[in-house]
Amino acid sequence: MSHEPLRVISLGAVVQSSTMALMFSRSKLQPMPHAAIFADTGEEPGSVYKWLDYLTPLLAFPVYRVGRKVGLGEEALRLRVSKKTGNVYARTLVPAFFQKADGKRGLMGRRCTAEFKVRELQKKQRQLAKELHPRGLKWNTPRVVTYVGISLDEVHRMKPSVEPWNEIQWPLIDARMTRTDCLRWMADNGYPRPPRSACKFCPFHSDEEWSRLKREEPAEFAAAVKFDEQLRHVAAQQTGTAAIGGLVYLHSSLKPLAEVQLGDDKASPKDQFGNECTGLCGV
Repeated sequence: MSHEPLRVISLGAVVQSSTMALMFSRSKLQPMPHAAIFADTGEEPGSVYKWLDYLTPLLAFPVYRVGRKVGLGEEALRLRVSKKTGNVYARTLVPAFFQKADGKRGLMGRRCTAEFKVRELQKKQRQLAKELHPRGLKWNTPRVVTYVGISLDEVHRMKPSVEPWNEIQWPLIDARMTRTDCLRWMADNGYPRPPRSACKFCPFHSDEEWSRLKREEPAEFAAAVKFDEQLRHVAAQQTGTAAIGGLVYLHSSLKPLAEVQLGDDKASPKDQFGNECTGLCGV
C-alpha cells in the first residue's frame, strides 16, 4: 500500500498562493499537488471571487471551494442568550478594536480564521485523504502535506501545524521568493496582477487597503461600513461580563469607519496580518 501523502494547496486566491499554484501547474515547483482548497468565509470582496473564477481553469489540479452555510458576517452579528446566566452575548469572531473604560484601545479575541478557514480546510483535507487511502493510514503520522503561500518577506507568519497528520510546507520560502518576486513572475508569464485577499470588513486592513476598497469596490466598502455600525449595535446589547458598552470599531482609530479620514500608505498604519493567528489569511 502506498503511503504517499495527500498534497494540497491552501488557496487564498491572491498574489502568493496564486503564484505558487501556477508554478506548480507549470512544473516550476515539485511535487505536484493533488488539489487546491479555497476556504470561503463568505465575505471576500468580489474581486477575489472573480479572480478565483479566472484562476481555476488554468491549474493542473482541481480546486475545491468549501465553507459554512452561514457566512462570517452573519455569524459575528448573531446574539445569543446564555442558558446558564441569561446574559446576552455575541461570539467574539472578528478581531475588532474596542475602547476600554480607561479610554485605551483593546483588541477583541478572534476565531474567524480558525473556524471559517482552518476547520473547513481540514475537513476537506481529511475527506480527500480518506479517498486517496481508502484502506486507511494512521492519523498520528503525516498523511497530508499542506502548501501555504507565505513568501520570504513574511517569514514571521510561518506557523507550524498543530495536527500530527498534517505537515505544513512553504514552497515560496524554500524558493527564496518575496511577494515582489511573485508579482514579477506573474507579469513575466503573462498573467494579470491578482487582488488582495481578506474579508471586506477585516480590522487588519491598512488605510491603504481601506482606501483601495472604497475607491475600486465601493459596494464592498459600503458593506464594511454597515457591518461596522451593526457590530456596535450588537455589542451595545450584550450583558454581563461580555458587555463592553458598544464601543467596537473596525478601524484602529476607534472611530466609525464612515468617519475615518483615510490616509495613504505612508501616513497610516500598515496591515496587521503578522498578528493573524494561523498564517492562512491574506495569502
